Amino acid sequence: MIKQWQIFVVIPVLNEEGSIAKVIEDLPSIDKAEVIPIVVDNGSTDSTLNVVEKTGCISLHEPVKGYGRACQKGLAYARSKVCAKAKSIAVVLDGDYSDYPEDLISIVKPIMSGDYDFVLGSRTMGRAEPGSLGFVQKWGNELATNLIKWRYRYSYTDMGPFRALHWPALELMELEDLNFGWNVEMQVKALKLKLRVVEVPVRYRKRIGKSKISGTIKGAFWAGVIIIRSIFKYG
Repeated sequence: MIKQWQIFVVIPVLNEEGSIAKVIEDLPSIDKAEVIPIVVDNGSTDSTLNVVEKTGCISLHEPVKGYGRACQKGLAYARSKVCAKAKSIAVVLDGDYSDYPEDLISIVKPIMSGDYDFVLGSRTMGRAEPGSLGFVQKWGNELATNLIKWRYRYSYTDMGPFRALHWPALELMELEDLNFGWNVEMQVKALKLKLRVVEVPVRYRKRIGKSKISGTIKGAFWAGVIIIRSIFKYG
C-alpha cells in the first residue's frame, strides 16, 4: 500500500562503523509516511559498509570524496524512486550519531502540515550536550550566519546538518556544490527563491569518532574558506 508521504533520509558516511547502525535503528516511524534511509559511503576504510549491509537499508557508494557529492548521490537515487502518487521529502542526516534521529518527526512535521518548504534543525535553539559543539564549530556558525544576515537580511541561528526539503523545493534549488559548501548553498538558495523557511529546535551530542572537519586545524580552516566563498558564490 502506497503511503501518503515518502521521506528519503540521505545519510552520507565516512568511517562511521561505530555509529551508523545506531543512526538507522533510531529513525522513527511516522504516521502516513514511508521513511526510507539511504546511506552513501564516501570512501570508508573501516567496516562501515559491512555494518550498513547488516542493517538491510539502501547502501550506495560514492568513491570520490566530497560531502555534497555524497548527498547528491543519495538524492539522485531517491529521485529515481519518487512515486507520483505520494508527496516526497528529502532529509539529510549525518551518520556520526551527533544528531538525534528521533528528531526526524520535528524536522518533517512543518512540511507535512503544508506550512513550510525548508526546515533546518537548529542546535542552538535546541539542547546541545556540553562539549558537542567545539570552538571551531561555534565560530564558523556565528561567522556564516552573520554573513548571511548581512547579505540576505535573514537571521539563521545555525548551519546544522539535520534538515529537510519538500521535494518540489529541492528541485527548484538545483543544488550543485560537491563539498562542504552544500549546506550553505541550500540555505542561501532557500532565501533567494523565497521559500517558506523555518528552524526547529533539535538535540545534539558528542559525535562517535573523530570529526572530518573540526577535528583538524587544516580541515576547519578549509571548511571555513569554503563556507564563506559559498555564501557569496550562490548569491
